[in-house]
Amino acid sequence: MPLYPATAADLPAIVDLVNSAYRGQTSRQGWTTEADYLEGQRTDLATLTSDLAETPGAALFVWRDDPDTPLLGTVWLEPAETGVMYLGMLTVRPDLQARRLGRTLLHAAEAVAEAKGARRIRMTVVNIRDTLIAWYARRGYDPTGETRPFPYGDRRFGDPLRDDLAFVVLEKVL
Repeated sequence: MPLYPATAADLPAIVDLVNSAYRGQTSRQGWTTEADYLEGQRTDLATLTSDLAETPGAALFVWRDDPDTPLLGTVWLEPAETGVMYLGMLTVRPDLQARRLGRTLLHAAEAVAEAKGARRIRMTVVNIRDTLIAWYARRGYDPTGETRPFPYGDRRFGDPLRDDLAFVVLEKVL
């Protein structure tokens, strides 16, 4: 499965894909929806552009069958510390999620991280996402015991419908 570095021209399609996979009615076509506990957008063009510009070494990758075909998925990778890569925004089109494509995208992202010198991958997942946490556990990601607060009041992360959200930290040794 080819992962391609995202270009500036890809960013609007990435924003649309990520929002469609996590929020609103379209997200309910897949199993990764956050619509039951977060409203609003998951990301926007300004935030994504700013995050890329302000995060040294961060990169977005897109997954397509070929460079000129529609976007199927995306993933964010950024250096966290020596030998550790942070993985975020792993996204597959909601109408394709039942085809087990997420594990293929995850494996490709891990290979990219390893090629960049990572020995471990770290991620954060919303604490109430038991099904998603279990999915990552089956792929070798273990809870570190660390939790991080949810950024209540920061609309860039959406509008929470619950007051018990936090992030759990998961890691995998490559």
